[in-house]
Amino acid sequence: MYASREDIGYDFGDDSKVGSKPIKPNPNIDGGWAWMIVLSSFLVHILIMGSQMALGILNVEWLEEFNQSRGLTAWVSSLSMGITLIVGPFIGLFISMCGCRKTAIIGGILNALGWILSAYASNVHYLFLTFGVTAGVGSGMVYLPAVVMVGQYFQKRRALAQGLSTTGTGFGAFLMTALLKYLCIEFGWRNAMFIQGAISLNLCVCGALMRPLAPKDVVSEKYIVRSNSEDNQAKVLSHSAETIKSNGVLSDEPEKKEETNEEVLDSVQHIEIGGKSRSGRNMYGLRILKTVSQLTVTVRKGFAMWYSSYFGAASLFTNRVFVAFIIWALFAYSSFVIPFIHLPEIVKQYNLSSQNNIFPLTSIIAIVHIFGKVILGIISDLPCISTWNVFLMANFTLVTCILTLPLMQTYVSLAVVCALIGFSSGYFSLMPVVTEDLVGTKHLANAYGIIICANGISALFGPPFAGWIYDITHKYDFSFYISGLLYMVGIIFLLIQPCIQKKQSREKSTEEAQV
Repeated sequence: MYASREDIGYDFGDDSKVGSKPIKPNPNIDGGWAWMIVLSSFLVHILIMGSQMALGILNVEWLEEFNQSRGLTAWVSSLSMGITLIVGPFIGLFISMCGCRKTAIIGGILNALGWILSAYASNVHYLFLTFGVTAGVGSGMVYLPAVVMVGQYFQKRRALAQGLSTTGTGFGAFLMTALLKYLCIEFGWRNAMFIQGAISLNLCVCGALMRPLAPKDVVSEKYIVRSNSEDNQAKVLSHSAETIKSNGVLSDEPEKKEETNEEVLDSVQHIEIGGKSRSGRNMYGLRILKTVSQLTVTVRKGFAMWYSSYFGAASLFTNRVFVAFIIWALFAYSSFVIPFIHLPEIVKQYNLSSQNNIFPLTSIIAIVHIFGKVILGIISDLPCISTWNVFLMANFTLVTCILTLPLMQTYVSLAVVCALIGFSSGYFSLMPVVTEDLVGTKHLANAYGIIICANGISALFGPPFAGWIYDITHKYDFSFYISGLLYMVGIIFLLIQPCIQKKQSREKSTEEAQV
């Protein structure tokens, strides 16, 4: 489709290798059930990201109820949004062991529990635990599988599929804001949170739709690892086995242990068949032993894959372009969030409140953001277009808008810049695609978990940092300038590292040719 990975100049070594057998295409790849996965991911974005963007409604209610400072109360929303993204690397471990479906279902239950328990909050600190942590972790356990599954089911139309699924954030912002506002007026904020918790149980349905692909359909590989259930698709990737061997995490010794475990399972089955005449209690004990043995093998394999991705010799951090991508993510997300926070105050400063009340500037960003995701996805899927180049162009446009926004002093000029911010920020739908091009499908869960973790740190500390800058300078302009400059630093890292990687690859090829 496009040579993104070649353009970037990095090959993680997980695509078709010598000796791999051609596999008959699965009709669900780029079609069939793949569109149900897009629908599931779309609903997840509505229920999670949309709800988080509507927390301003509840924030007002919490301020009135608990009479705490705005800064302390705002940490409830910040914790929920930040933790949803920060837990990404640890959710990758769950996906490695349990698969996307089980992880998402458990996360849906945890998210709903967080909402329901928050309805009984007696103070803000109680909300830190129930809503910030519990609901935040649950959201993270659903959000990452929703993104990863779309990446697994699509090859030719990945950017479009990710764009369609992530538009749920924009739709959710409108739907959930209206819903929470109505519920708070009619039933009070406590009952509103209880009802929202019941609605959040639909995340379990979204998780159930995340049917894993058969091992042979995930990607053409040299080795295929036996799967014990449909949820073991995260463990059937052969490169993970090669990675584990190469980095010495499991080496030969753990392989022997694995064989021992398999022998134990076989012996248990043998005993189970031959011992039908024994008492029911003994058979029950053997079944428990068999289950525990299977669980032990599953957990050890999943943990080994997760550990090797982060700390092994073939760690994701050995990919310099991916490290540059992480640095970019640390600065990028806050630059998108800050306009939402400070635009209302800028509007008041320039006496544009009457025009902004008719059509808020933040609504312009949200609406155009939806179209930006879809259009950028369509453009990126064109055969002659590189997703990496589209991603960089969108970033350059966004950082330019962030730096020029404080210079605009009329409603029309601010509206134009906000529209450009909304459209260019549609690159969020390309992030999973670019990540997959960098590290491959098998490492997508762990790699994208790191990226959204960096985004979470940016979302957690970016807005308070901008507020701190305002307290010092008493101007909103510097918040945009500083965040924009930091954002530019991240983009420069994205530009420099691929060039260095390409140069090193050419030098290595030249040396090998001379030898």
